[in-house]
Amino acid sequence: MTTPDAVALEDAKVAFRLGDGRVYTAVEKAHLTIAQGEFVAIVGPTGCGKSTLLNVAAGLLRPAAGSVRIFDRPLAGLNRDAGYLFQADALFPWKTALDNVAIGLEIRGTPRAEALPQAQKWLTSVGLGAFAGRYPHMLSGGQRKRVALAQVLIRDPKILLMDEPFGPLDAQTRQVMGNLLLDLWNADRKAVLFVTHDLEEAIALADRVVIMSAGPSSRIIGDWRVTLARPRDIFEVRMDKEFHALHREIWSVLKDEVMKGYAQSTHAAEAV
Repeated sequence: MTTPDAVALEDAKVAFRLGDGRVYTAVEKAHLTIAQGEFVAIVGPTGCGKSTLLNVAAGLLRPAAGSVRIFDRPLAGLNRDAGYLFQADALFPWKTALDNVAIGLEIRGTPRAEALPQAQKWLTSVGLGAFAGRYPHMLSGGQRKRVALAQVLIRDPKILLMDEPFGPLDAQTRQVMGNLLLDLWNADRKAVLFVTHDLEEAIALADRVVIMSAGPSSRIIGDWRVTLARPRDIFEVRMDKEFHALHREIWSVLKDEVMKGYAQSTHAAEAV
């Protein structure tokens, strides 16, 4: 008996109606599967629909055509099996780090007396056990990301959707957060769909790297398997010859799409 994929998009098309009545097709004929326990990264030019596909998998957007299946079940409404980590901070500024993590359970009906000890455990697991009483404005950008990650993981989702979660961080902190994510992922191997602009980050983290073309009507145009050994240290893996060979191979395809996207955005700006 085969194990069903955690996420399966089949010929998914996403279109939006513009204010003037025209229809803009963001993504079309997207075929993408993420196996249970698999880490898949999506890379592509700005505006190509990476986050759009993530939102389809989350159930926040319904495709105009095609299908979405979660563990071999048609997705209707929100994907209750998924946790979503956004690029922007989604922490409540009036709540402490401990309360921000605990709310992930409290909104599901877990009594506060039970949620708080679990929240403290998760803060400790992301290296912030001593920061439970601090408010978001008292934490660095990297620390806030750790709280947000704990807030999502405390719910124990089967699928983790991540939309450029480390984008706002400096290069060193991004690498630290990447290693933390890999350590947590290695513990229970959730299915992960990770959106990033950074090809190096994608290769360092993922089992597969998926490339999208420039929009509109963006398509998936490449899917590379990353055979670098696990467990990985992001600081070290980028020195590997295999890493550099794979980077060159993928960039040879991605570069053209990045330039197309840049040209399109420049022409659009000039037309305004």
